[in-house]
Amino acid sequence: MRNTGGLRRKIWVAFIVQMTAISFAAVLGVYAAATVIEDVLVKRILLHDAEYYLDRVAADPAAAPPDTYFVRGYLERTGTASSDLPPQFRGLGPGYHGAGAGRSDIVYVADSAAGRLYLGIDASRTHQLVLIFGMVLCAMIIVIVYLTTWMTYRASRRALSPVIALANAVRDWDPKRPDLDALLPENLPVRADGDVESLAYAMHAFATRLEEFVERERAFTRDASHELRTPLTVIKASADMLLDDDEVPPFAQRTAQRIMRAVRDMESLIESFLILARESDSGLPEEDFSVNDAVRDEIERAQSLIEGKPVRVLFEENGTLGLYSSPRAFSVLVGNLIRNACQYTEEGSVTVTVEADRVVVHDTGVGMNEEELARAFVSFFRGDQGRGSGHGIGLTIVKRLADRFGWEVGMSSQPDQGTTVSVIFPQTQRL
Repeated sequence: MRNTGGLRRKIWVAFIVQMTAISFAAVLGVYAAATVIEDVLVKRILLHDAEYYLDRVAADPAAAPPDTYFVRGYLERTGTASSDLPPQFRGLGPGYHGAGAGRSDIVYVADSAAGRLYLGIDASRTHQLVLIFGMVLCAMIIVIVYLTTWMTYRASRRALSPVIALANAVRDWDPKRPDLDALLPENLPVRADGDVESLAYAMHAFATRLEEFVERERAFTRDASHELRTPLTVIKASADMLLDDDEVPPFAQRTAQRIMRAVRDMESLIESFLILARESDSGLPEEDFSVNDAVRDEIERAQSLIEGKPVRVLFEENGTLGLYSSPRAFSVLVGNLIRNACQYTEEGSVTVTVEADRVVVHDTGVGMNEEELARAFVSFFRGDQGRGSGHGIGLTIVKRLADRFGWEVGMSSQPDQGTTVSVIFPQTQRL
C-alpha cells in the first residue's frame, strides 16, 4: 500500500495548522483588545464631555447639556429636581455606573457648583462601532498572514521539489532492470540545487556499486556452480570405481564409502549455498511437485548415514502434500533436517512424517536443552562438540531457506529424548 504522507502533504498540513492557530489567536486578540479599548474609550469620552460641559456651565449657566449621537446629558441644578432625568439615573452617586435594561448604558455622574451632571452613553452603539473596526483590523491581519503563509508554502514547496523528485526516482527504480541514469540530477524533472545534486550523485554512485556487487554475485554463483561441482564429480566417479572393484581391500572399501558420504554432504552444502547466494529467485524455477516423493528421495539418500548404527529411518504419510515452489530448495531443506537427525541419533529412529500442511522430522537422539535450543539456528553453533559429524550450519541453512520462501519452522527438544522439527507451508503454496 502506497504511503500518502509525503513531504508535500506534511508541509501543507503544517501550514494549515499554523494558519488556523494564527487566525484563532488574531481573532481572540482583537476581540480582547476591542473590549478593553471600548471600556477605556467610553469612560474617557464621558469624562472629557463632562469636563467640557462643566466649563461651559461655569461661563454660561444657561448652557444646555450635551445631546449627541452617542452622549446624552442631564443637569440637575442645586436645589431643584430635574423632571426630564430618566428614572434609572436617579439616586446614582458620583462616578461610573451601569444603567438601563441589561445595564447597556454607561452613566457618568459628576458634582459641580451648578449642580449634579449625568452623562449617559449607549454602550451598544459604541460596541457596534468598535466591533466593526475590530473586524476590519482582524480581517486585514488574517489576509496578511494567509498571504505570507501561502508565499512561504510555495517557496518551501519549490525548495523541496528536487528532493521529492529524487524520492520518486528512487521509489520507481527497479533493481532487476536498473536505470542508473534516472538518479542523475540532470535527469530529474525539476532543477536540483547544490544539496540535492550532491545527494543525487551519491545515490547514483551507491546504485552503481550495488549493481556491480549484484553482477559479481551472479558471476560467482555461475562460476562456482561449474567449478565446484566438476572436481566433486571426479571424486564421486573415482569413489564409485573403487566400490565396484572386488579386488579392493575392505579398508579401502570403507574409505571409499566415507569419501562418497563426504561428497554427498559437499554437494548438498554447495547446492544450499548457491541457492542462498543468489540475489533473487532467478534460477530457481517454481513448479508443482509432490512433497511425499521429494521426502522419500531424501530419505533414500540419507541411508548411508546410519550404516553401522542401530537406527532406522521411518517414513509416515498421514496425508498427501503438494506444493508450488522450488523443488530444489525444498529438497535441500528436508535433506538437511534428515541428515542432521541421523548424525545426532546413535540409536533408535528418525521419523519423517508428511501431513496435510507440514513435514515433521522427529528423532530419538541426544536432544538439546533450552539454551542450546535458543541458539540452534545460529551459524556454526553445535550443542555438543563431541557428538555428531556436522559443522553447525545445517539448521542455519534450513532457517534461511524457510525465510526465503515464506515457510514456517518450529522446533522442540528435550535432552536425551530427541528433537522434533516441523516445517509448515502456507495455504497459498499448497496444492
